[in-house]
Amino acid sequence: MSLERLAAEAAAAAGANPHGVEGERYTAVNSEKNRPLYASRVKVYPKLVHGNFRRLKWLVMVVTLAIYYITPWLRWDRGPGLPDQAVLLDFPARRFYFFFLEIWPQEFYYVTGLLILASFGLFLVTSVAGRVWCGYACPQTVWTDLFIHVERFFEGDRAARIRLDKSPLSGTKIARKTGKHIVWLLIALATGGAWVFYFADAPTLGRQLLSFEAPPIAYLFIAIFTMTTYTLGAIAREQVCIYMCPWPRIQGAMFDEESLLVSYREDRGEQRGPHKKGTSWEGRGDCIDCGQCVAACPMGIDIRDGMQLECIQCALCIDACDDIMDKVERPRGLITYDTFRNQERRKAGETPRLSIWRPRTILYSVLLVLVSAIMLFGLSTRSTLDVSVLADRNPLFVVLSDGGIRNGYQLKILNKEHQAHDYRVSISGLEGATLTRSGHAGEDETIVHVEADSLANVRLFVSLPANRLDRLDAGEADFAFIVTDIASGKTAARQTNFRGPVQ
Repeated sequence: MSLERLAAEAAAAAGANPHGVEGERYTAVNSEKNRPLYASRVKVYPKLVHGNFRRLKWLVMVVTLAIYYITPWLRWDRGPGLPDQAVLLDFPARRFYFFFLEIWPQEFYYVTGLLILASFGLFLVTSVAGRVWCGYACPQTVWTDLFIHVERFFEGDRAARIRLDKSPLSGTKIARKTGKHIVWLLIALATGGAWVFYFADAPTLGRQLLSFEAPPIAYLFIAIFTMTTYTLGAIAREQVCIYMCPWPRIQGAMFDEESLLVSYREDRGEQRGPHKKGTSWEGRGDCIDCGQCVAACPMGIDIRDGMQLECIQCALCIDACDDIMDKVERPRGLITYDTFRNQERRKAGETPRLSIWRPRTILYSVLLVLVSAIMLFGLSTRSTLDVSVLADRNPLFVVLSDGGIRNGYQLKILNKEHQAHDYRVSISGLEGATLTRSGHAGEDETIVHVEADSLANVRLFVSLPANRLDRLDAGEADFAFIVTDIASGKTAARQTNFRGPVQ
């Protein structure tokens, strides 16, 4: 677009028309200054811009979509009899495989740790640079950006799409709209299809889906994710971020006056207004009120109104404004990443500076390191042998014919290794007590065989002779079951108590 065209549009928007060219008034659909309480949705037509941030968004889109679609097809050799899918949520076997990690249901705290790390990471990034997650990597943003790109392919850029929507129904309009929605549905179908591959062997499930032999639940979830992706990414778009997502309401607690946010430099831009080529810039700001920042915004806001709930910090308005600044031969950065404090510093004649390390960012960083260290320590010391014990509650104890006391226990031995093991069970801390196993009388009754990746449930009895009952304090005593791997010597202990009559 030429400088004359830009100047004409700006002049027309301001009420002047020096060149006789009709200009377009870019209005913020979701303007903070003119937002009614109840109103029908006004469609946003974001304009395609070019620049560093747009290229960054393309790169993030390609990388994130590639990770999502390709990951289920990656292979990882775990040995015979085990799934070779690198990332697999195997619900029937109650396992979560993630490359070299194998997470059991009893270890779900690792997933909790990952969620905590993600939360602190999001808090840290937001406190430093605003909602960059929302602007670049959020699934809603990525798929919406992809759907808008498809829309541009079929209907053209902003002005062409507006004209098409306003035009009467015709064959061309029907063809363009139909083609767009078909591609949208295909993308949504691929999204739903990729999701179910995370829960079963991808090649096997893929063949079953194509031959219509897959479980009905697979088709059901593909349909659900297809429709949600199509509805949220293609139809609802910015409405999800504005009205459905809770994060815009929370982000205010993450910001402070030193957070880097996409901002309009009012000190440099005002007074704004049309500018003719060759005239002086003295006594006015650099903003020519061309509205390109509004036209580029996928949320339909005007960044010049200040920080707003709807802004996802995608920085496309920066690219749009920098392009105009190049054309009018003014410095870039009229819209840029800036802080509230630096705006105040410039007004006071002070030198702007960047302050990333602040109390809140230091706190989030320390928490990130701390939780990461705890998780790494847990992963490095995690045992392949897990033991749990449950004492009988009805009855608490049985009085034997010789006057002794017997307690019953359910001992569960979990073998997390991919080969069978034999374990010896013993007790410690209850002097004089004897251990027997239900239904396994003999010399090896304390030896338990557990298959690979399996759980053995063993019924055990601990008996205390009558002459040892004085060991009980108020009718109970603490002791431990010791489970020892006969082959490797690894041990696991589980504390419990022995109950008897109160003497």
